[in-house]
Amino acid sequence: MQTVTTLPNLRLAVDEIRKTGTIALVPTMGALHEGHLTLVREAAKLADHVAVSIFVNPRQFGEGEDLDAYPRQLAEDSAKLEAEGVVLLWAPDASAMYPQGYATNISVNGVSDGLCGADRPGHFDGVATVVCKLFNQVRPDIALFGEKDWQQLAVIRRMARDLDLVQPHADAIHGAAIVRDPDGLAMSSRNAYLSATHRAAAATLPRAMDEAIARIRDGQETAATLAMLEDELLGAGFSRVDYAELRDADSIAALDGDNGNARLFVAARIGQTRLIDNKPVSSA
Repeated sequence: MQTVTTLPNLRLAVDEIRKTGTIALVPTMGALHEGHLTLVREAAKLADHVAVSIFVNPRQFGEGEDLDAYPRQLAEDSAKLEAEGVVLLWAPDASAMYPQGYATNISVNGVSDGLCGADRPGHFDGVATVVCKLFNQVRPDIALFGEKDWQQLAVIRRMARDLDLVQPHADAIHGAAIVRDPDGLAMSSRNAYLSATHRAAAATLPRAMDEAIARIRDGQETAATLAMLEDELLGAGFSRVDYAELRDADSIAALDGDNGNARLFVAARIGQTRLIDNKPVSSA
């Protein structure tokens, strides 16, 4: 595996790799877990070569968020990627991604509204900006993202279509299913922040979501069902529920019932950790 940290070296490496086939890109912020590695394995099925980026993007962290504390373990991550057969690791620092005088920002309207877009102002501008830069730098045929960050995936798909950043085929921006621990909690780098007590209580989140989805499928009133979900999380030790909402899976528009394409989105805080999850509501 070749590791590059400067844009000129990245361009040379990509040009050489492209001579022998297609490239799938898996953008990450490092602290790799099984969810990331599942993306890498899926990428290997969809393209001839896999490239991974590791960059903790300061532009998607808001004031008071965990930028400084976010786990950084490049050597360990690199070993995991090499074991998976990744051919290229792009690991720039902030000055390489945002040189002095950098002044461009990308905003994606509509799908970025509400949910994490409301709770974390500017977050999706930072995501869209860095992913646009990564697409221009690596020029992948396919890019893979986890469905745990469903709203992020919707933002990236909208941006890629609007700016003609990828080839227009169904798998160009590929969403991979959420990888979960045995108790159902979605894997996340931030799970490492949880104490043993909070980690045990965190399993209430997916379980309470399943119960709420079952009630909605049975025709129970949505607002009351979501209020019950919030009460269950607070009773289990969560300190705050940022949102628990039903949204259309594609447009991310708010819903008051299952339209056949609904997903349940939840963000809640336990200890110092903010957990997010989403699940489809329709059984089909």
